[in-house]
Amino acid sequence: MAIGFVGDGVCIAHVVRNANALPAVESVVFSPGNELASQLEKLAKDVRAAAYHCTTLLGVGEYQLLSVDAPNVPPEELKVAIRWRLKDLLDFHVDDATIDVLDVPVDKHAPVRNRSMFAVAARNQVIEQRQTLFADAKFPLSVIDIPEMAQRNISALLEPEGRGVAMLSFDAAGGLLTVTYSGELYLSRRIEVPLSQLQEGGEEQRTPYYDRITLELQRSLDHFDRQYHFITMSKLFLAPLPDGSEALQKYLASNLYMPVEMLDLETVLDFSKTPELKSRDGQHRFFMTLGAALRHEEKVL
Repeated sequence: MAIGFVGDGVCIAHVVRNANALPAVESVVFSPGNELASQLEKLAKDVRAAAYHCTTLLGVGEYQLLSVDAPNVPPEELKVAIRWRLKDLLDFHVDDATIDVLDVPVDKHAPVRNRSMFAVAARNQVIEQRQTLFADAKFPLSVIDIPEMAQRNISALLEPEGRGVAMLSFDAAGGLLTVTYSGELYLSRRIEVPLSQLQEGGEEQRTPYYDRITLELQRSLDHFDRQYHFITMSKLFLAPLPDGSEALQKYLASNLYMPVEMLDLETVLDFSKTPELKSRDGQHRFFMTLGAALRHEEKVL
């Protein structure tokens, strides 16, 4: 079960993975408002949270995701070595940081070369506050994750055999571009165009924002091609957006070298018990929370 904080409330999604079928969304709940403590306490009772492994996501500004060269150290020394490398890269003191790492696999057929890793760092205070919020509400929190990994979880369901997938989503904080291959996150970029700018005015007013998004995508995908030339990209998926987003999809499709497809989550998730997710608005609201709920056992570095 995943709990996501969106601009206008709290989202909850319970997903069950099935070996020979689409992952099934067993239930979703939306609680409007921003009284998080009282909302969580009520929701914990309503959904019987004690019966589940629960995951939540940090928000933009609550963590940093950095690409660093992987240190040549034994696995048990990895996090200490990464902490040392991050000390001049964080915007706060490294002693105040909670740190985790994600591997970025290299080309198995290439000569041995330096490999990179993602390091995730958040202030201890942010982690402690989140843990306290859930503990006080009697919500048994197992994992604190980040949106990049939630988006990766959905992208992994879309990958054709042997090819990579790009995914672009938007919310109130802006755009998030990820590239995944073989179920792994290879690229993450934030695009500073919030959803509100994609909804204001007519198409003429939105064109400068479309141009900015297109330029950032071109730069990021060109960089990706140079760095990971062994990965062939399939297409760019545009995550569900509120109605009226077809113009952005058409603009990107006419200005990028790869196909651009609007994602319908019903092609990769079973919504038979949650018909409210069949609408584009519903899919947009629950997008990241569903991705977080798709989390399964990870390799520990």
